[in-house]
Amino acid sequence: MFYYISFLRPPPLQASTTPAEPILITPQVCNDLRTEYLDDPIDIYYAWSLHAPHPATPMITKPTKLTSWRTSTAYKEIPVPRPPHLDSQNHKWNDSDGPSWRLILTCGTTQNDQVVVLGETDTTGNTPFSVMSMPVRFPSRLGNKSAIKSMKQERIARSYVMRVPLQDHPIVFDITEQTSFDLDKKIWDSGIGLSSWLVQLFSGQGMETDGTLSDLRESLFSTDGRHILELGAGTGIVAITLAILRSTLDLSDQPGSIVTTDLPSAIPILQYNMRKCTPEAAVLDWDHPFKLSWWPDWTSSCTMADVTYNTASFPALIGTLSRLIQLCKPKGNGRPPRVLMGYKERHPDERSLWDRAKDTG
Repeated sequence: MFYYISFLRPPPLQASTTPAEPILITPQVCNDLRTEYLDDPIDIYYAWSLHAPHPATPMITKPTKLTSWRTSTAYKEIPVPRPPHLDSQNHKWNDSDGPSWRLILTCGTTQNDQVVVLGETDTTGNTPFSVMSMPVRFPSRLGNKSAIKSMKQERIARSYVMRVPLQDHPIVFDITEQTSFDLDKKIWDSGIGLSSWLVQLFSGQGMETDGTLSDLRESLFSTDGRHILELGAGTGIVAITLAILRSTLDLSDQPGSIVTTDLPSAIPILQYNMRKCTPEAAVLDWDHPFKLSWWPDWTSSCTMADVTYNTASFPALIGTLSRLIQLCKPKGNGRPPRVLMGYKERHPDERSLWDRAKDTG
């Protein structure tokens, strides 16, 4: 199980530059479903990252201890000091609207503590994952204070890093989540677990090159065109990880495609997270028959992460996979798509999925 820092009360969208007016937040440390708090006390550190005006190089303040978080004070409001340059009379901002900063909460003081490292299973998740707020603007003049107080942040972000062979520098990307209780708009454990495993598969780290893994690796990372479909994508972290890994290959004129799917309610956050990379977000409801008329070619592989939490959806999921295989076999010369699932058992009843899949064939 992984634990995540998040905001029960996020910072405001705008804040005064006056030190006497506190910026209040309520951090929380809990599991992916936000149903279990971390039992042990843990120190939380804060840092500010300048968002606008956009700096030529990242400008992040030194992490400083904010509080010792514990379940007994889980609902406590905590004041956060403002970015230091706001109090400097010698620092002049060119932006007439004032600078914008993002608040970062971590459980450590190093750069690695501010990111989720994919592909390094020995360290990933040893401490709760860090969180970053949306930009907080500090205008020189604050407008209607009551209206501003009603403007609450509705999203957070986490930064991820992967080290890929033959790349000079680590690759960093952000995934945005909703602060609401809509679970399809948050990162889940298996999304991180599967993404981390894919980095290892791509790099060949500590993996036996048996027939099954070699076949799966070829279906995902061949330099030939590959068409990959993701089911139940949520925030899209698995598709984005795949897209970044494939972008480091020499794909010549056959890049293939990645389509990541979910219900209509998840599409806005999916599209937002996909805005800087190649995957396409599409609606796919397992309860309704579908045709792959929008699909350019046969599907080489189908990926899923954390799709087993609702056992009532198993018939629809198995039906969707069966339909996908039937549609793609003729295009793949009889070769069905390779199905890869990141799975975390949350209840023993979830094991019935394997019996259903076996019975379906």
